[in-house]
Amino acid sequence: MRYEAKEFLSKTSNLKRKDLMTREEELKREGWEKRFTIDEPRLSEMVEQYKELGFEVLLEPVDTSPEECTTCLKNPAFSQRYKIIYTRNVLTCI
Repeated sequence: MRYEAKEFLSKTSNLKRKDLMTREEELKREGWEKRFTIDEPRLSEMVEQYKELGFEVLLEPVDTSPEECTTCLKNPAFSQRYKIIYTRNVLTCI
């Protein structure tokens, strides 16, 4: 079974970047913990394992906006293939 990433669309284009929370900061504030970046077939396996352990799972696209070496990350084949796994303990988000 394959999982799709939830898309994040910002509606704050008129605000300055320093006034915005990054997607990662927003997720952390909502109780999500960043685990790692991975692709199939391990992606689906890890999602299932985290769910079996009682975690809620969120998949996010790889962020290519930092000014690090991201040449390979900007390749559409890579960005569609790899996802970042975030988890949240279901009991703590109630």
